[in-house]
Amino acid sequence: MFHAGLTARDRLEEVLGTEALATLREVSLMPRDISPQLPSIKSGDDVVVLVHGFLASAGVFRPMRARLEQELGARVATFSHAPGARVVTIARNLQNLMDRIPTGARVHLVGHSLGGVVSRYYVQELGGHRRVEQTISLASPFGGAQVALALRFLVGADLHRESTVLRRLRASSQTHNVPHVSIVAGDDRLISGLTRAVFPGHDAVILHGRGHNSLLYDEEVIRVVIDRIKRV
Repeated sequence: MFHAGLTARDRLEEVLGTEALATLREVSLMPRDISPQLPSIKSGDDVVVLVHGFLASAGVFRPMRARLEQELGARVATFSHAPGARVVTIARNLQNLMDRIPTGARVHLVGHSLGGVVSRYYVQELGGHRRVEQTISLASPFGGAQVALALRFLVGADLHRESTVLRRLRASSQTHNVPHVSIVAGDDRLISGLTRAVFPGHDAVILHGRGHNSLLYDEEVIRVVIDRIKRV
């Protein structure tokens, strides 16, 4: 990600510039895919369900979705959740979408930020372990996020380090045999500390020179996601 010969300040400015562009890209895509998107699916198909983060929509996944469809031939499903909705509410929305996917399909959940927490909540608390092959998180604050304190009356109540939701997920991280990989942005300014974006007891891939939102559009992130889906 970084170019050779850059100073620490130059590298920080490069990360911030990339992050700003990623955020603008998110904003431009947010009006899209507000309604649930569910393709034709049959038993045996690989299905990727994409779960977006706070103050976004499923539209922010459009570039990744296109790559998953083109390179894997995967069936990709999405839904959008309301800003500020709590983890359990969004997880039940995910459950409703999953109820429309045929039994026997090989389901992979990929969540960005809040979406990764929701994915594990569905697996560990709502019986999703019976339907899901694996979960993949991008910059998800399993160890809490600094910004959660400012959002404590909304979903932030679920995302501070000692929230009941995060404590339950961390404590039961290996209760069900559903593998997980945390893809971590090495320069994430919304989650303070690399370990906070790692789900305990499971694999992690740390990509330096990336920010919180730039993971959505990063080539190496997409390659990791594709590789993980192929290997399960």
